[in-house]
Order: sequence, then structure tokens, then C-alpha cells
Amino acid sequence: MDIKIKRALLSVSDKAGILDFARNLSEMGIELLSTGGTARAIREAGIPVKDVSEFTGFPEMLDGRVKTLTPQVHAGILYMRDNEEHVSTMEEFDLGAIDLVCVNLYPFEETIARSGVTLSEAIEQIDIGGPTMIRSAAKNMKFVTVITDPSDYGVVIDEMRSNEGSTSESTRFRLGQKVYARVAEYNATIASYLADQVSEQALARPMVKAYSDGAELRYGENSHQKAWLYTDADAADAAIAQTEVLHGKPMSYNNYVDGDGALEAVKDLAGRPGVSVIKHTNPCGYATGETLAEALEEAWKGDPISAFGSVIACTEAVDLATAQALEGRFVEAIIAPGYADEALTLLQQKKNLRILKLKKPVTKAAHQTMLKQINGGLLVQEIDTELMQDWSVPTKAAFDRSKEALAQFGIAAAKHTKSNAIVLVQEYKPEQFRVLGMGAGQPNRVDALRKLAVSKAVENLKTEQPEITDEQIQATIGDCVFVSEAFFPFADSIDAAHEMGAKFIVQPGGSIRDDEVIAACNKYGIAMAFTGMRHFKH
Repeated sequence: MDIKIKRALLSVSDKAGILDFARNLSEMGIELLSTGGTARAIREAGIPVKDVSEFTGFPEMLDGRVKTLTPQVHAGILYMRDNEEHVSTMEEFDLGAIDLVCVNLYPFEETIARSGVTLSEAIEQIDIGGPTMIRSAAKNMKFVTVITDPSDYGVVIDEMRSNEGSTSESTRFRLGQKVYARVAEYNATIASYLADQVSEQALARPMVKAYSDGAELRYGENSHQKAWLYTDADAADAAIAQTEVLHGKPMSYNNYVDGDGALEAVKDLAGRPGVSVIKHTNPCGYATGETLAEALEEAWKGDPISAFGSVIACTEAVDLATAQALEGRFVEAIIAPGYADEALTLLQQKKNLRILKLKKPVTKAAHQTMLKQINGGLLVQEIDTELMQDWSVPTKAAFDRSKEALAQFGIAAAKHTKSNAIVLVQEYKPEQFRVLGMGAGQPNRVDALRKLAVSKAVENLKTEQPEITDEQIQATIGDCVFVSEAFFPFADSIDAAHEMGAKFIVQPGGSIRDDEVIAACNKYGIAMAFTGMRHFKH
């Protein structure tokens, strides 16, 4: 059913496009009602407008807190035009219809994003009348058109011009649906902000989150699964869901999952040229370099076979040399804060490469919470932003202080590797580091060490230097640092590490068998450091 619009109420905080919208409505003979600053802006533009207070017979009061919370406004919006009793009531009390409601809400989100905002300032930006009006209009979407998004102004005007001043039922339904998503998102932001204000009282914190405007993806993790992407406007730092796709096919579900892993891993290398190469969420390559191109080359060497079809993230803008390093290599996506013009031109020659530009610089990960849905519930936890709690060496062999920076790099690599994990990291040139071998996602740590991390390190060394001898391999591995993301529950991992030539081991500690593990290190002359912080990743 088409409904002809005769009277519209406009009251907006975001005034982008509102004057053109009001002018178009006025030109179609529609009476305009408005409040406060919106009415003033419309009137100053020479467009006829009536104050809501004139329409209702009640002035705005309480510093503008009460403007539209009146029976005249809500009866005009909510009455059912095909209900005889409703129509009779409207006539009895001489109430007028409101056919279109155009409202966007007080800028609460923008207010709390400002540095130094006070609680009282934030509370003043909690809209009451706005959400009430748009909920009323959306409930009566059979008869009332409601607009909360300036991008819909043109759509509504075009439909009205082609439809004798009327809107269609399908348009009203689409716009009404957007209202409840917007109000849910708005209320969730308020609830979360206020919960933060009482967090120090050790109260149970409500988990309220709303997402709107999800984009359907081609398919999910597998082709028979449907999938959508919802973005979070409150992301505190660089985020994979908030990127500009400069080139390539649309991102898939798996691309986003791997892209998130790549970006979060590379944040621990922020402040220097660093690259993570992610395959199935694990860093099969991870390195720093004097240049970004060097970091990419060394990261790629971590597992050249697995790097095929990987997702890559960079700490800084991609230059031409880095783009050239990808020639002849198939990568699903590359993520960076920016791209030099000549680098972008070269990368765009790869038809299937997705080129993503971050909307924020790569920095250390901000403190925030992460959500994981399980069947019947939701798990919420703080994200893992730290590397270690302390540094102690309980073994007889001293941990060479020159290895500590390498060890910290290794902790970062292990932190982003699925448990059980062992990473073998190397200082391949002064003050530059790379993952030489990685074992991820194993049921036991011995297999992660012996069968994967060391085997991959040996394979990589032989690929780089075909003439390398077993003695040289042993010496190189002995110069590396072995890092475990969680404690060793038994001394068998130390036995295996010794067999593979380990001289330096880093682990959180905290096992009831720490003494046995320390004794094994002392037996073999291995230096081992405890960090006091584990990094399980499931």
C-alpha cells in the first residue's frame, strides 16, 4: 500500500543533507515540523517550517530534554489510519497525522570517543525523544515513513517524486527495520560505556553489543555455509574488518579470519619494518628487517611452501621493493597502512591479489575484549596484548643477554601460533629476527618441537644453503632460541630439545614439574628463562 505524505517531522543532530531534503519535501507541498537547531537551520535557509511546540501547544522545556514526548506527536505517528476507533480518537482530540519522521540521534558515540569527556557530558548526549519517535514510527511502518540515515534521503525523495508524493510499503518496511538495528546499536554503546564506569566496583559487567548493516560474503568457511561480515565502529586500533579494498576479488570468510591473524600478529612488531605471513591463522612466516622488503623475504623463508596462498600483513606502507618481492608468488591478500603509487601499480597487475589498506596505522594492540560464540552461549575475554610478566633464569647456564631481544620476538611469534606451539627463532643478522621453524596446534609439545619446528628449521636451512653441513646446522640451531607458548609439563621436551641442539629455551614456567625441567636443562647445559606469562591460543 502506498501512503501519501502530507506532514513530516524533521529533527536531526547530523545535519548533513537535511536542508536539501527539507527543500524537496516543501516543494512537494508537505508541511514541515521541526525542533531546536534543525528548525532554525531550515528556517534560515528560507524553507517554511513550523516548530513542534506550535503543533503540540506545549513549549520545549527542561533545557530541551522534553520537546517531542507529547501525546500530540506520538498519537500523530502511531495511530492506525485504517482503524475507525483510532481515527475517531484523533478527530475527537483534534490531533494531526505525522506521515514521515526524519530523526538521527544525539552523537553519543562521537562524544565518548573524545579525549577527556566527563560522565556528565556523556549522559547529556543520551537521546530520549529521538529513539522514542523513531521506534514509534517504525512500529507503525504500515503507514509512516521513518528515516534515520542521511543516505536514504535521496531514495525517499526519488520514490515520492515518481509516485505522486507517496512511499511504498516495501520502502517503509526497509527503513523501519533499520530503526531497530540503529537503536539497538545506540543502546548497546550506552550500556557498555556505563558498565565501564562501574567496572572498578567489581560488579558483573553486562555484555551488550549490536551490529548493523552486515555484508553478505560469497560463502563461509566452506562453500555450503553462508556468511556475513559486521563491522564494529568502536574498533580501537587498526582492524581487518575496517579496511579499504583497493584491488582484487571480494574478501572471503577465510580471508578475513587469516587477515585478522596476520594483522594482530604484526602489531607486536609495530614501530619497525615487520611482516607476518599467515596460513590457516598460523604465522608460517614472521620477521623483522632493516627494510620492509627484507622482512618480507625473511618471513617468506619461514615456510615457502605454506606461504603459497597466504595472507600477509605489514607494519608500514608497502614500497616498490616490497611489491617486487612478491613477483612470482601467489598471495591471497596483503594488508598494510598504505602503498606507494608505484608499488600499488605493480601489485594491481596480480588479478587475484586482494590489496587492503588499513584505516589506522599499525600500533601495539589496544586493550579490548574479544567474543567467541559457543553453542548456547558467548565467551568474552580481554585480548592478549602482553608478552611477558617477568624474566628469570633458574638454570645454572646463564641466558646470554644478547639473546633477550630475540627471545621477545620469539614470544610474540609463539603468542600468535596455535597451541601447543614451539617456535624456533633466529637473529639472521644483527638486531633482525625471523621464525626459522614453527610447530603449531599439536596435541603434545614434543611433536611440535621435534617433528615440526626443528624439522622445518633444518629444511629451511638446507633450502637456503644446499651445501650446509650437519655440523653447521647444529651450530645454527644452537644459536637460536626455542620458545614455548606454555609451560613444559614434563622434561621430555627438554630431552628432545637437547637432541636437536637447543642451547636457549624460553617458556612461562609454572608447572608442578618445573624442578624436573630445570634439572634436565642443567644436565644438558641449556639456558632457560621463565616469563611468568603463558599464551594459549585455541
